[in-house]
Amino acid sequence: MLADVLRWRQEGQEIVRLTVIRARGSTPREEGAFMLLTRTEQTGTIGGGRLEWDCMAEGRALLASGDAPIERHIPLGPAINQCCGGAVTIRIERVDSPDALEAEIRAEWERLPQLLLFGAGHVGRALARSLALLPLRLVWVDAREEEFGVVPLGVETHVTERWEGLLNAAPAGSGVLVLTQSHTLDALITGAALERGDLRYVGMIGSRTKRKRFESAFRQIDIPQEKIDRLVCPIGDFGVRDKRPEMIAAFVTAEVAARLLSGTDS
Repeated sequence: MLADVLRWRQEGQEIVRLTVIRARGSTPREEGAFMLLTRTEQTGTIGGGRLEWDCMAEGRALLASGDAPIERHIPLGPAINQCCGGAVTIRIERVDSPDALEAEIRAEWERLPQLLLFGAGHVGRALARSLALLPLRLVWVDAREEEFGVVPLGVETHVTERWEGLLNAAPAGSGVLVLTQSHTLDALITGAALERGDLRYVGMIGSRTKRKRFESAFRQIDIPQEKIDRLVCPIGDFGVRDKRPEMIAAFVTAEVAARLLSGTDS
């Protein structure tokens, strides 16, 4: 959303905001959820379906007319035949202060969990595209500039061999994914991540054989077993033996969403 707002501001586009200001019963989004519209584009969602479609139409009409903000109370079942059963109130308004909107979205973005992705090979590129869709701050690191290709919007890249500073600067509760071109580099980054002990997710690409060898090496440098046990390797292990980068990325993205964003271990 931040990348869209920055681009819209640069292009001088007018923006309308749709916000769920009240939600009662079963609803597709919670209070405070919002989306933004221009005359031709949108970002975010207030729940989809007929609810969102109708409110978008009103938002674009308001954008054209310049009228005052409006509020719509919508019982989802009786009014628009959505089966959620609850009711929402949507506020529809023009964005009169793009500076304030950008500051709000930037502050929200900065509160998101950070994920450090080390490696820009085939799987790294597929993962960057997939992970960029999640509500997290993705930091992508590789010393080989030519490997990044097209970087998804909102992804922070670092072309560097000095990974230590980036790892040390990651806030507690961050995640780390390691899939470099070198097993030695994988071991160094993964070992340093495990030693921290305050990261929510540490994943490394590889087989169970690779994991056993790395575990032995980590014990030899006195990393406690309880920290080693936090390593996720293989990553994205849902029992599907398909090694195409896009398939690996899909399963790893689901794993990251569950472990880093939802805080579960399954």
